[in-house]
Amino acid sequence: MIVLKASQDKVLAALQAVSGIVERRHTLPILANVLLRKQGSQVELTTSDLEIQVRTTVEFDGDEGDFSSTIGARKLIDILRSMPSDQTVSLTSNQNKMTLQGGKSRFTLQTLPAEDFPLVQEAADFGPAFSVPQKTLKTLINQVHFAMAVHDIRYYLNGILFVAEGKTLTLVATDGHRLALAQAELDTEMPKQEVILPRKTVLELMRLLKDGGKGEEEEQPIEMRFAGNQAKFSFSGMEFVTKLVEGKFPDYNRVIPKNHRFHVILGRQQLLAALQRAAILTSEKFKAVRLAFDPGLLSIASSNAEQEEAKEEIEIDYGGDQIETGFNVTYLMDVLANMGQDMVRVDLNDSSSSALISIPDQTGFKYVVMPMRI
Repeated sequence: MIVLKASQDKVLAALQAVSGIVERRHTLPILANVLLRKQGSQVELTTSDLEIQVRTTVEFDGDEGDFSSTIGARKLIDILRSMPSDQTVSLTSNQNKMTLQGGKSRFTLQTLPAEDFPLVQEAADFGPAFSVPQKTLKTLINQVHFAMAVHDIRYYLNGILFVAEGKTLTLVATDGHRLALAQAELDTEMPKQEVILPRKTVLELMRLLKDGGKGEEEEQPIEMRFAGNQAKFSFSGMEFVTKLVEGKFPDYNRVIPKNHRFHVILGRQQLLAALQRAAILTSEKFKAVRLAFDPGLLSIASSNAEQEEAKEEIEIDYGGDQIETGFNVTYLMDVLANMGQDMVRVDLNDSSSSALISIPDQTGFKYVVMPMRI
């Protein structure tokens, strides 16, 4: 039976859409596979890692009739990538194997039964659905994702806090050393939600969401629904179900410092370039840079165990007290690299207080970074 027949780029796009969560090595071999369910000309592709499940349905040519099986997702993608994009390819089933054919190339791959594929047990009762423009959500995630913790024992930090209230959508991420908050005002009211999305879910949403850029199709909003410990997202022909992180996220409002005495506005790109140069001579372990704010001048200095030093100077519009403080240079470069604006605002109190980085004339973004002792 010909399960599907289409151009290489169409088949590859459908597979790549669902295969981001597939691990190359897994305790359950079938989780390296994609579940194919064919009903007439519609083929449903599903992948799972037991905590996240991604599904899309695509119209393909092929034989009439129903069929279901599972086949290695990464192998299929690797083979398709090696073929010309305009070539017609077909996937044919034969007992417990499937054959991918394109031009004079032919690949026979092992399958595993569809009934053995462990689908995520979806919650019986999801809450009311609400929609957010894909571009809005992608922009918010881009502004905070880098501040998520990685493999922290405080598991609730390994993700993003998602807060919907009224017309305000807030995303917050922190690893205990820095905190990023991004907010957007929407056109419609949302049911009140406060959940923690896991790190892997966040990174996958970043990959899949459209931002309305060049060549993107007309943007559909992303529809969201939440249950006790699950979230379901529907967008661009995809259905995405994920477990949520259980736990109490830190009170981010208490972390964001208020009433700074001094602030300076400077060019984002100029500051980022100076920090990138200074970072070359930081110690591998500490990644520390010293920032000295003087009237009219910002000095950036770094050194390492070999007693090598770097010094950068930027002219700034600043007339406050002299403040000398230290930061992890990576934390500063992360935020500057993920902002699209030309100018950045830095608020300071003294050498031992956290700095607040924001966008001039915009209240929706705040980034707090704790100082380092140098």
